[in-house]
Amino acid sequence: MERNHKVEIGETIRKYRKEKEMTQEQLAKLLGVTASAVNKWERGGACPDITLLLPLARALSVSLDTLLSYQESLGKEEVYKILQELKERIQQDSYQEVFGWIQDKIHTFPNCEELIVQAAAVLNAYRIVNAVPESEQYDGQILDWFEQGLASGDEELRVMAAEALYTFYLSRQDYEKAGAYLQYFSDQNPEKKYRQALLYGRLGQMEEAYRTYEELLYQEQNRAMMILNGIYILALQEEDLARAHYIADKIEQIAGSFEMGRYYEVSHRLELAVKEQDKETCLKLAGEMLDALPDICGFTKSPLYSHMTFKKVEEDFGGTMRESLLKYFRDEETFGFMEQDERWEQLVGCKYG
Repeated sequence: MERNHKVEIGETIRKYRKEKEMTQEQLAKLLGVTASAVNKWERGGACPDITLLLPLARALSVSLDTLLSYQESLGKEEVYKILQELKERIQQDSYQEVFGWIQDKIHTFPNCEELIVQAAAVLNAYRIVNAVPESEQYDGQILDWFEQGLASGDEELRVMAAEALYTFYLSRQDYEKAGAYLQYFSDQNPEKKYRQALLYGRLGQMEEAYRTYEELLYQEQNRAMMILNGIYILALQEEDLARAHYIADKIEQIAGSFEMGRYYEVSHRLELAVKEQDKETCLKLAGEMLDALPDICGFTKSPLYSHMTFKKVEEDFGGTMRESLLKYFRDEETFGFMEQDERWEQLVGCKYG
């Protein structure tokens, strides 16, 4: 093991010296040693004196961790094996023993962000779920590992670390510190907004908490409707009309649950009715859609969104929508099968043919 350590350090010195386009003589001069000493380090014949490690790291523009690590990082498979062993050991051995074991692993691979963050997450979750006695003695190291994860280039690891730190300080009622970790969540990540709402509630900022939760609710409704509509369109493309009807029912239920109004509950069904050339359903849906237009923005008055501020809609928005709908209903290519139905002609104000 001693010999391997020398070889690894030597290879690291050679690698970063060459990257800096520095000769052995130049490095030796910076450190106040002979060129033959540097040559011996790089060949694995000896290790630098401990007093030279920091100057050597500075000369090569690397960290001490990088200079001294046997291996800069681990592959995903290797990390997975270590984590699996960690999970097995933690069920058999004492928490203290397992903590020491993984600590040694991390010291050996100090640049492996995935190992550091994932191991910290496993240890942290275990001590909480199993109420490990005197677990607060491990706070410092576990939090330090999560702090290291905040600098990761991997967004998933970064968010995992930020989430753990947020939760830790939230549970300690240190709300200011907890809030500081929200910056590591992407603005597009709904978890950020949810955690901000939770924080507002804990701080007694009720108006902000309600508004943030309601904004999340409205966004999730939009997202769910968009996804279901995508599935609905696929079903229509594949002529899977039974599935299209099933998804249409789900869309109607969601629009109803989120109090979006009758227009949003039924409008998507019209395309299916046209595809099936179902005259009665087309007539019914078109009538309901037109009748619902005056209150098409009624959801803005729903108690579900009472703390939100919606953009003001133009006064004649319903009228404009009505003209657009009637123009669509008068399209002979789409609704030509409705010709000679007096009820349809009366509803849309035109005759086909």
